Order: sequence, then structure tokens, then C-alpha cells
Amino acid sequence: MKTQVVVCRRSRKIICTAFANGKRHDFRLFRESGVRIAPGVGLMADTGYQGIAKIHANSELPRKRSKRDPLTEEDRRRNRAISSGRVANEHAIGFVKRFRIVSEKYRGRRRRFRLRFNLVAGICNYDLSC
Repeated sequence: MKTQVVVCRRSRKIICTAFANGKRHDFRLFRESGVRIAPGVGLMADTGYQGIAKIHANSELPRKRSKRDPLTEEDRRRNRAISSGRVANEHAIGFVKRFRIVSEKYRGRRRRFRLRFNLVAGICNYDLSC
């Protein structure tokens, strides 16, 4: 099971989830999930979402290095700023992993995985609002 989580940067709450069976590329899951983000909203993603700038103009992706073109100091600073902005997303994923639904092998019914994951996300959001 592949799971995608969209997190609000300010409140750290899980806004949206998407799921796919089997192996699925991150960007393909994003396109197929139908998640729509307003053009004025900034989007920070990891390198698995290469090509998202064509869909969402206000997106930031870290720059990847290649053998011929190593990263400059400016690129490294920019990548660090993007990764520090994505910390809220990683913390939300870590919070969900405390319930062991994602961190360990899921042994329940596949049909119920989405329901249970969304319930855990709701618990996490409730805990953040208190």
C-alpha cells in the first residue's frame, strides 16, 4: 500500500490522504488522487514529485545533483530551506507511525486500510487541536 499525506504547514494537521495498491510512483499517485491545490498556496514536496511544477506553478522542489552538474552553495542553502519547511509533514507522518499502521506490516483487510488510516489521521488532528 502506498499512502500520500497532505499536511497544513501552520497547523500541522493532515488535510488530505490518498492511497494506492502496490508500487506506485509518488507523482503518479498525486496526479491520480485528484488533489487540487489553490494556485496561491505554496507547495513543498520532495524529489519524488519531479514535474509537479507543470501542474502547480507555486511549488518548490529541491534541486538534484548530477555527475556533471554538482550543487552550488546557493542550491544547498535552498534545499536546506525547503527541507526545513517540510519538517511539519515529516512530523505528521511520524505521529501517524506511532499507531503502527504505516510503520509495520499491515495485517488487516486491505479494504479497511483507508478507513483505519483516516481514523488515525483524525485522532492525530484532534490531538493537535487540544
